[in-house]
Amino acid sequence: MSESAPRPAEQFADFAQQGEVAQLGMFVFIATEVLFFGGLVFTYYIYRHLYGAEFAIAGRDAKLMLGAINAAILLTSSLTMVLAIEAAAADRQRAILRWLALTVALGFLFLGVKGWEYVTDYRDHVVPAVNFLMKPGYGGPAELFWVFYFIATGIHAIHLTIGIGAVLAMMRFARRGRFTPVYYAPLEVVGLYWSFVDCVWLFLFPALYLLGRS
Repeated sequence: MSESAPRPAEQFADFAQQGEVAQLGMFVFIATEVLFFGGLVFTYYIYRHLYGAEFAIAGRDAKLMLGAINAAILLTSSLTMVLAIEAAAADRQRAILRWLALTVALGFLFLGVKGWEYVTDYRDHVVPAVNFLMKPGYGGPAELFWVFYFIATGIHAIHLTIGIGAVLAMMRFARRGRFTPVYYAPLEVVGLYWSFVDCVWLFLFPALYLLGRS
């Protein structure tokens, strides 16, 4: 075990108890985030029901291919994050860094694709209050679709950026030998957050990108 390996905090009996409390804290945080995103998605579906035709027309202009690519990227990043946790459990220190680095790279790749998508959205004149052109068949509610689109995907991108920062912090801990088969709870906690961010995209993708394409 590395000399810099962590010891249980004074209020915990052992590493197992400390890890359980850490995971419980993350589950509570995720629950609050579910309430936030759930309210946003629920409101979106109310307006989608009220203005189904207009939302469907606007939804056809969402970049389905880019959205699908980003879905594949995030699903792959969930795999690499799990492999990093498994490497920690098996005390494979170099593998931890390798899988975490791949997770970070995939996170940045997602943001790069999303950034390019925003550029193309701007060129297509679908950015409300900035560069929006009322196209034939759109109608007023169509702009509301794009308001939801940019709010939802923008907040998701912020959450992913935070996740990348957290994974980078885990890489720093890994280099210092902080993770052992006995204690790697911080890595599990970050993995829970990363999986949550991925799951949010799996809800946003069909809601925003598959609309009006059936």
